[in-house]
Amino acid sequence: MTEPDRTADKTEDLAAALFSELFMADQLARNRLSKVLPKGMELSHFSVLNLLARVSDERTPAQLARSFHVTRGAMTNTLTRLEWAGHVHIRPDWDDARRKFVSISPAGRAARDAALQAITPVLGDVVRALGAARVRAVLPVLREMRIRMEGD
Repeated sequence: MTEPDRTADKTEDLAAALFSELFMADQLARNRLSKVLPKGMELSHFSVLNLLARVSDERTPAQLARSFHVTRGAMTNTLTRLEWAGHVHIRPDWDDARRKFVSISPAGRAARDAALQAITPVLGDVVRALGAARVRAVLPVLREMRIRMEGD
């Protein structure tokens, strides 16, 4: 009688434990960061403002939706709220009236900077508690996981 192959079971158990920890850490991080963001700002708003501030260029709503792996409808909702708050400018594409371009406004840049200032201490506390060397060691693994998941 041969022993059943336990390698597959171990791999599946390891994968389940890994993703369970990732999902729980994601949920806890989102909750903590949401609590310290400036009043009225959601994590999705900060994420869009942060991207627009970093790229310093216009993006279409479709490009933003792809960047965040959300539907165009979800991105349109976020952009509508950001535009209402005065944090982004949305203009038509002069060559194709069906398309729009989004850019960060000066008020949006200030809101993003205020949000960044609010969340940085929370993130810094976690890095200090874990140790910078351990965080640096895990970053390549997390980055590769993200890249592999994006490919699907």
